[in-house]
Amino acid sequence: MKIIDILEETYSALVANKVRTGLTMLGIIIGIASVIAMISIGQGAQSSITSSIQSIGSNLLMVTPGAQRTPGVQVSTGRGSAKTLTAEDANAISSLTGVKDVAPELSSRYQVTAKGTNTNTSVDGVTASYLAVKNLEIDLGNFITEQNNRNISKVAVLGPTVRDDLFGEGANPIGQTIRVNGIQFNIIGVTAAKGGTGFGSQDDMIFIPLNTAQRFLAGSDYVSTINIQAESTEIMTEVQTEVTDLLLTRHKITDSTLADFSIMNQSDIVATASSVTDTFTTLLAAVAGISLIVGGIGIMNMMLTTVTERTREIGLRKAIGAKSRDINSQFLIEAVSMTFIGGLIGVILGWFIGYLLSILNIIQTDMSLVSVLLAFGVSAGIGIIFGYYPARRASKLNPIEALRYE
Repeated sequence: MKIIDILEETYSALVANKVRTGLTMLGIIIGIASVIAMISIGQGAQSSITSSIQSIGSNLLMVTPGAQRTPGVQVSTGRGSAKTLTAEDANAISSLTGVKDVAPELSSRYQVTAKGTNTNTSVDGVTASYLAVKNLEIDLGNFITEQNNRNISKVAVLGPTVRDDLFGEGANPIGQTIRVNGIQFNIIGVTAAKGGTGFGSQDDMIFIPLNTAQRFLAGSDYVSTINIQAESTEIMTEVQTEVTDLLLTRHKITDSTLADFSIMNQSDIVATASSVTDTFTTLLAAVAGISLIVGGIGIMNMMLTTVTERTREIGLRKAIGAKSRDINSQFLIEAVSMTFIGGLIGVILGWFIGYLLSILNIIQTDMSLVSVLLAFGVSAGIGIIFGYYPARRASKLNPIEALRYE
């Protein structure tokens, strides 16, 4: 048989019973759409998490206090309780090879008041380098300067969320004042909106000079975090090792297991998050893939029924010269055609579901060409796998017995 003849026969066979063909294809459509949608959701989640982590700064290492230990007593008060990191540690780190910039900070939560309003938020004592290290931008006014730190100025830069809470959405608060722990601060700027991250929202923060925070709020010269920006991603591990060695020496600690600080590597966080989301995506795709198996079984069932219904037709074809491979090709192409058409509809439906989830801001999705090609490959494979047995069964029918079939 010619290809054109086979395709014409395939079309006739599929449209002969439109309802049954449509219901059989529905399993493949739902399966492919589910796989496409689930993969796009997983990839969207990975992209969202990665961008959130990277938004806090590029090539970033974060040094935080470890556990405060009492000499001679095997008791730890918990990580983050030690107050041994200082601005001098940050200055020493800035001289290391591979370090691009350093931004120490002192962060704590306070009740902040303005004219008739108040909010509870994080107040960060920072230096001028914080802006570049943490990828912040200024929307209105100016950021904290080195002169503000030297003069121990009582000035503040608000995150947009704090600005909205205290002065109203979109207001210009520059020149107005707020009170933190009873101390008055003049507002000199507002940062641009960045959105929340897994490390807290930088939009919901107030930034003041580090020296001011140490003197008037904390009453000590310690810092809560030292943010370190490496020159490149490739040398972050090397820089982390150098910082660890330097701080152990400065803090006179010979056993690294007793370190009173810990270092968080942004690259490790991204890698861990990617691994988790990859597993999540695979799990979603596997669950959705079960419906493809069900759809394949439905196609096999339909094709077996079709072979039974068309037994006399098969016998007649063989009687006038059709070969077994012609019969085999005919039924196999019918099965593959159903899965291919179902796969195409499923891809369109899956893309639409992902697009709808994104525009409605329900969840971020990311459609990839690989997932589309995979869906087409799987749908074609299902057609071949589940259509092979019925096609082979049809091709092996004895023409005489087939013609006698009632």
